[in-house]
Amino acid sequence: MSCPSKSDDLVFFVNGRKVVERNADPEVTLLTFLRKNWILCLTGTKYACGRGGCGACTVMVSKHDPVSAKIRHFSMTACLVPICSLYGAAVTTVEGIGSINTRLHPVQERIAKSHGTQCGFCTPGMVMSMYTLLRNHLQPSEEQLMEALGGNLCRCTGYRPILTSGRTFCVESTGCQKKGTGKCCLDLGGNDSSSLSRESDICTDLFVEEEFQPLDPTQELIFPPELLRMAKNPETQTLAFHGERVTWISPGTLKDLLELKAKHPEAPLILGNTSLGRAMKSQGHFHPILLSPARISELSMVFKTSDGLTIGAGCSLAQVKDILAEQVSQLPEEKTQTYRALLKHLKSLAGQQIRNMASLGGHIISRHRYSDLNPILAVGNAILNLISEEGTRQIPLNDHFLAGLASADLKPEEILESVYIPHSQKWEFVSAFRQAQCQQNALADVNAGMRVILKEGTDTIKELSLSYGGVGETTISAHKSCQQLIGRPWNELMLEGACRLLLEEVSLPGCAPGGRVEFKRTLVVSFFFKFYLEVLQELKKLMKLDSHHYPEISDRFLSALEDFPITGPRGVQRYQSVDSHQSLQDPVGRPIMHLSGLKHATGEAVFCDDIPMVDRELFMVLVTSTRAHAKIISIDLSEALELPGVVDVITAEDIPGTNGAEDDKLLAVDEVLCVGQIICAVVAETDVQAKSAIEKIKITYEDLEPIIFTINDAIKHNSFLCPEKKLEQGNIEEAFEKVDQIVEGEVHVGGQEHFYMETQRVLVIPKAEDKELDIYVSTQDPAHVQKTVSSTLNVPINRITCHVKRVGGGFGGKIGRPAVFGAIAAVGAIKTGHPIRLVLDREDDMLITGGRHPLFGKYKVGFMNNGRIKALDIECFINGGCTLDDSEQVTEFLILKLENAYKIRNLRFRGRACMTNLPSNTAFRGFGFPQGTLITESCITAVAAKCGLLPEEIREKNMYKTIDKTIYKQAFSPETLLRCWNECLDKSSFHSRRMQVEEFNKKNYWKKKGIAIIPMKFSVGFAATSYHQAAALVHIYTDGSVLVTHGGNELGQGIHTKMLQVASHELKLPMSYMHVCETSTATVPNTIATAASIGSDVNGKAVQNACQILLKRLEPIIKKNPGGTWEDWIEAAFEQRISLSATGYFRGYKAYMDWEKGEGDPFPYYVYGAACSEVEIDCLTGAHKKIRTDIVMDACCSLNPAIDIGQVEGSFIQGMGLYTTEELRYSPEGVLYSRGPDEYKIPTITDVPEEFNVSLLPSSQTPLTIYSSKGLGESGMFLGSSVFFAITDAVAAACRERDIVEDFIVKSPATPEQVRMACADRFTEMYPPLYFPPSVLATALPLPADPLLTALSPEGLQSPASGQSCSEGQGQEPALLHREERLLWADLGLEGHLYPSPTAVVTCPPRDSEALQAKRQKTAARSSGYSRRAEFSSEPSGSPNLPRGAVHDPSQPAPQSKVAPLRTSLSELYQPQWERRSA
Repeated sequence: MSCPSKSDDLVFFVNGRKVVERNADPEVTLLTFLRKNWILCLTGTKYACGRGGCGACTVMVSKHDPVSAKIRHFSMTACLVPICSLYGAAVTTVEGIGSINTRLHPVQERIAKSHGTQCGFCTPGMVMSMYTLLRNHLQPSEEQLMEALGGNLCRCTGYRPILTSGRTFCVESTGCQKKGTGKCCLDLGGNDSSSLSRESDICTDLFVEEEFQPLDPTQELIFPPELLRMAKNPETQTLAFHGERVTWISPGTLKDLLELKAKHPEAPLILGNTSLGRAMKSQGHFHPILLSPARISELSMVFKTSDGLTIGAGCSLAQVKDILAEQVSQLPEEKTQTYRALLKHLKSLAGQQIRNMASLGGHIISRHRYSDLNPILAVGNAILNLISEEGTRQIPLNDHFLAGLASADLKPEEILESVYIPHSQKWEFVSAFRQAQCQQNALADVNAGMRVILKEGTDTIKELSLSYGGVGETTISAHKSCQQLIGRPWNELMLEGACRLLLEEVSLPGCAPGGRVEFKRTLVVSFFFKFYLEVLQELKKLMKLDSHHYPEISDRFLSALEDFPITGPRGVQRYQSVDSHQSLQDPVGRPIMHLSGLKHATGEAVFCDDIPMVDRELFMVLVTSTRAHAKIISIDLSEALELPGVVDVITAEDIPGTNGAEDDKLLAVDEVLCVGQIICAVVAETDVQAKSAIEKIKITYEDLEPIIFTINDAIKHNSFLCPEKKLEQGNIEEAFEKVDQIVEGEVHVGGQEHFYMETQRVLVIPKAEDKELDIYVSTQDPAHVQKTVSSTLNVPINRITCHVKRVGGGFGGKIGRPAVFGAIAAVGAIKTGHPIRLVLDREDDMLITGGRHPLFGKYKVGFMNNGRIKALDIECFINGGCTLDDSEQVTEFLILKLENAYKIRNLRFRGRACMTNLPSNTAFRGFGFPQGTLITESCITAVAAKCGLLPEEIREKNMYKTIDKTIYKQAFSPETLLRCWNECLDKSSFHSRRMQVEEFNKKNYWKKKGIAIIPMKFSVGFAATSYHQAAALVHIYTDGSVLVTHGGNELGQGIHTKMLQVASHELKLPMSYMHVCETSTATVPNTIATAASIGSDVNGKAVQNACQILLKRLEPIIKKNPGGTWEDWIEAAFEQRISLSATGYFRGYKAYMDWEKGEGDPFPYYVYGAACSEVEIDCLTGAHKKIRTDIVMDACCSLNPAIDIGQVEGSFIQGMGLYTTEELRYSPEGVLYSRGPDEYKIPTITDVPEEFNVSLLPSSQTPLTIYSSKGLGESGMFLGSSVFFAITDAVAAACRERDIVEDFIVKSPATPEQVRMACADRFTEMYPPLYFPPSVLATALPLPADPLLTALSPEGLQSPASGQSCSEGQGQEPALLHREERLLWADLGLEGHLYPSPTAVVTCPPRDSEALQAKRQKTAARSSGYSRRAEFSSEPSGSPNLPRGAVHDPSQPAPQSKVAPLRTSLSELYQPQWERRSA
């Protein structure tokens, strides 16, 4: 058929408004259209990642389903939805459901009033996910709520309040029944001695649920009648939309689709765009013609037969999930084995938005190596029904299809019409397994589908299918292994042989995609072991044989069968109530909602890139280095400048003033120092044109040496950014001589990406005269941006005005970097005379900006046998990247804070910042404290292990107890610290839970629990007085309204809210009189960065000062007319010519540090806290579940308990991410691999502890701060380490049971890979076999039969009869011998040669028993380090002994893996340890 040459009209609706797009461009996404269409301008839908991985751009798309004849509502990520796919659809954005100017929707109201919004950038997406859920389920279950929010990320809140708001819509669950009592069931505690037991002074409610408006479904937007008519009388003609480069063709019938596919065989079919869209964006894939089968109803049909289920290829994964769930509920269990396995993976596959968009056919045809469904469909004997103009045919979804073999693949003109999935049968067992970095919305490291059919009435294998994803370029089927196992009984011998065969067939080279090779190898066999146990468990139900015919599963092994459930967090938030005499209109100390909360929830809060396009605006895109260390030979801009729409390219030569610092250039000159360093910038009319132009810029490099990436390499090359920082007290050498024991260890802490939801962005608007510029920028430090732009342009500072309305998250990442982007954009604005908008894509933001400093620390600790630490020597190295940035200050703060809560008389702390060829790392929440203090707490754990005591006992024994001085001679009282510690012990019921954990661990071999409690002494502020000053400007207008301006920036921490609370308290006015406009350098000059947790402190003092000045001026008027109103007083003041404007100023806290003397008062005050966390780990997969966390934080007198508790929860979850899931991975060339939410996993809603309790310590005072409050922005970050040490505790329990010697090497984050490999067992020690050439043979040694040896050969090996011998000359090929057996035999004095003979095994005789025992101990000690820890690098590890993320060059010799020796045969592990020992 012919394709229309003219574009058709694209008709759809947005928020009830008809949209007719006459020139629809297939390359334009819904997100771009909503935000940039000059008529709509719907900027509530946010751009955050562009990959559909964060949920910030979630909208609801409604369509008429022709099959069910119902209107269906789907949450979708607008960044992946092409507008051409919306023909006949209704789109609802956050602006369409409610507004602060008309009527709020209950979802918007509740998320704001429940304090579920901080920076607010993610809030519209959260709102739309919940709204869509309620449109489909008026009273959802909690499980549905968790599922709906699983695809939305939040970096600020910690998720708990978001889920709390959503839970108000849910049906009553089995959880807390608060009604009737007014008290939560979790609001229990310890004994009456606790200061928190004064329940009359303690509040647990942060909002009043009864005030929420009810949900009224009759008030929702209806589906447009016009679209309904279109759907009921569908247009069958083919629609075509022609863009500049791409044509979108949407046929109306299957016949037309097949004709088009025959005419355009290379054109891909596009439905959800979740795979193709990402490939086109990040991999540069291009297709001139796209075929959309969205209107073909035949592709969405579902057929049920007596033997199976046929699902249309066009069905979304969400629809597939519903279809399978219905089948499972209707059919007998024996018929739904495959369906249950698919359902298991569909629950965790991506987020709800992606499942709503992605199609079953697209998922299958994409054949991603990490596909969660293809391994199950492959083992389930799924059939693909293909169709073309020539007819229909069927092909199996097997390993040949998945490998892309032409003989088993679709022909170019064919399409996938449907997928047939047969029912399972009796004696057939199907299971699915997956392990990812986190539980939900994460690509699997390894997944598997496994299926076995046993001969009826027996345990003999009749048919076996095993498929794995994540271990190769595509899904891999272990066909050979399965064939060799057919006919064998389902028992231990089969299992051992199967594991060997699997590792041989499913082999991973050192350069396997995604790295993590040893971990993946281990998962291959660990999954099969789980499958083995599952089938045994099912056999119990089916078989009536005696127990000796098949292995019994020990009760201690049953936990291996259980997956961790996804449950919503619950908990209690406690804070001290305000004094009963406090005025009701006085907001200080009350849980006031965030000022912008409602605007966040309606999408009406304006962020930097939400500012409408200004006249003549141009777009800028940065060009960055692709080399880590190289000389720039030439830059050819000619091709780029010739492209349409390109206006100019900005280089260093265009800078009229200073090009940054000598060692930190804004734009590179002559030399680049890292991948991602900015070289130049393209300015064009649109962002698309600018991005096209950067591909045409040709830069010639000459590589330079050395290239340094890791801390180890920097130490080796003596590459440092600044001098060593050192603090020392006591006589450490003498103390080491007098202690009972000494332990030395290492700690490795990986870096962390800020992952603020709003990427770096700036809008520069040049004015018509005097070289003035208005700069709208997302920054924590507008004054720094102002100064940098001034020096770059060589104009006075007073010509530059920076405006900050609000920032979508900062965490330290928007202190220094925005000045760089602002300056480059300003150069572009001055050179072109146009306004310049610069918005970084997520990938570029993560590549360029740097993050938290990775750390390598070495410690030496001396202690007495009772656990008292007498000496501690710590040396730290941080990876600063290629320029200094804040690395020197981070090193200083790290050293100053290392002691944490402990008084140790003899200390030596040293720190260096390493210079490497990576992007410069910078400030990050906690500023060195979260990395450094992990070393200190690891020392405590090591001491506890050596003393045979519990870590909490060592912590308590060594804590500060009385008023004392720190290592830098600053005096402080630990009273509040000890109160936090004791309250946390009490409120968490720590000691009783410790016993419960130990009891659980005795009863479970493959699951272990751990519990840890961590104290904290966190120093607040900068170590310099000048950085603590602040100013404010308060205006009172003649109508009585008050405008408050101050030098702090709203980052989500609620600083504007708190400032108005201060002004309200001081002026004795309701907050409704107050307003904050923005932070501007023209209003409050010379401001300090909003950082170091003191923003509210110092700016609050300045606002207080301004208000007090104004009140003093008004005093005579008020005394003269005490009965007058505020408005009367203000009018009188104006008439009497009294100034109603005042500047408030706070000179700052005194703070200084003398590094020469090693002493000072660097910090104004401390924040104390403690956290207790309990986790459960799966020793077979490395996964963990967070069971409970209790936090007690010293907030003194909180200005706003809701905001402060939100800061504590948010920072805790962010810290938890640092220590558990967030892993930066680099290539060997220094390219950051983890540049988006797919590869870099921040915590999701399913990562929050099941029980999450936060208490603000009451009755605490500090006269220094505003109203005796404290800054809590950063302190909770380190408390996330309580989860890390709970995992460590669980791992230690597993290691003790396995007799693994502690190695005192600590590596963070505790990813599933680290946890699994630390829990060393038989599976971690299995490796692909090596040929062991015959060399040394000796006299024969009779060996007992060992099933392990039997498993080494497919035919089965048997030990020789007593006295039998053989020689090398028998002419047989040597069999495969595994690395760990070879290592064991060598270490234990046994050398051998194994033949594939049923009779012959030759070994050397063993040495004497004492020597043998010594060898065993030595080998076991060595193995613990090898099996548990990868060789250190400051970035994540991919292949063994390579830097994190490294891909091994096949042309180079493969790095040798360190492997653990064989300690026990696999069959022994089937018995509980006490049984083995008794035997």
